[in-house]
Amino acid sequence: MTYLETLPAWIALPVAFFLVLGSTLTLLGTIGLARLHSFYDRLHAPTLGTSWGAAGILLASMILVSWTEGRAVLHELVIGIFLMITTPVTLMFLGRAALHRDRIEGTPGIPGAVARSDVPIGPVSPPEGEAAFADPADAPGED
Repeated sequence: MTYLETLPAWIALPVAFFLVLGSTLTLLGTIGLARLHSFYDRLHAPTLGTSWGAAGILLASMILVSWTEGRAVLHELVIGIFLMITTPVTLMFLGRAALHRDRIEGTPGIPGAVARSDVPIGPVSPPEGEAAFADPADAPGED
């Protein structure tokens, strides 16, 4: 008799739930990667699929192994932290590299870079004629 045959239902149900949830999210991320058309659209689906899908699978693994070995298992926690940090950061760098490449090639539909001289640094004065920005003490009214 193996430990899986004697596994109580209150352990087996959360393990099965997180395993199915994680697998479904990973599958959706993979389908999004295959079906979406542009590179920028494809960046979002695998990020969520990998991060949250792997988290569900790792949580199921942590519950099962912790129960069967009788102690907390930290390997899955380290793997999960590593995936949650590295996957979004890596895909953000890929997106920025693709945006830089598209700007250099002059791809239509890609916004241009904002020059640092175009960004206001100091306080910006309100536009003239805007009552919303006026000082309430200067507003006409009862004295």
